[in-house]
Amino acid sequence: MADKSTPLVLEALGRAAADPEGLPLHGGKSAPGLFAGSPAAKQAAQRCKDEGLLRSVRTETRGKTAVEFCAITQKGLTFLLSQVSPKQVLEDFIRTLDARRGQIDQLRDVASRIRESLDGLHATATIVLSKIATPAPVGLESSRNGSESFSNLITAHLARWHESGQSGDRPLPELFRQVKQASPQLTIGDFHDVLRKLHEHERIYLHPWTGPLHELPEPAIALMIGHEIAYYASIRQ
Repeated sequence: MADKSTPLVLEALGRAAADPEGLPLHGGKSAPGLFAGSPAAKQAAQRCKDEGLLRSVRTETRGKTAVEFCAITQKGLTFLLSQVSPKQVLEDFIRTLDARRGQIDQLRDVASRIRESLDGLHATATIVLSKIATPAPVGLESSRNGSESFSNLITAHLARWHESGQSGDRPLPELFRQVKQASPQLTIGDFHDVLRKLHEHERIYLHPWTGPLHELPEPAIALMIGHEIAYYASIRQ
């Protein structure tokens, strides 16, 4: 095949050797292939198939066009190595490996962002579901009395927390467990209702969670306030 088509053939075989899964026999502007679409390239591609240097591995439909994918054969690899330096073939391999590594890194970044988004949705859904699952108060009067008792416990604990000189605000899960020890009948729903009232009456501050949602500890005890997720509380002085 020592004719004008030989350079086209060797270039195509070099690309095919670096991609064993196969490449389009003829490419376009958006998807390069082993050969261009010129008459000379088409003739060289057909000769490669006729002489067993390339083999067809599959056909993919892209729009209204059927695209043939071809891979190098053992005969094609032998011919390639007889015409070019093995070093050049290895360099083609390395370039292909670098390109594949870049694609893997991009896919890993996309997968990481999707995972963070899913974890955030899960945390938010957990918070919302905890509100749906909260049972309604049994009686109005008992609810008022219990609410007042819980309010006193919460504000007293936050006041002691502030007076003790502790740095930072009190995380809601810790506050909930502390109040529940003194009042075992306290539910998460009661806890959230009282926090909202204390916040509305400007007796406490509620501070938002500022980290990624998928890192939110114990999301069921966090509290939705407007468009924010409150996760800390402090007493108003």
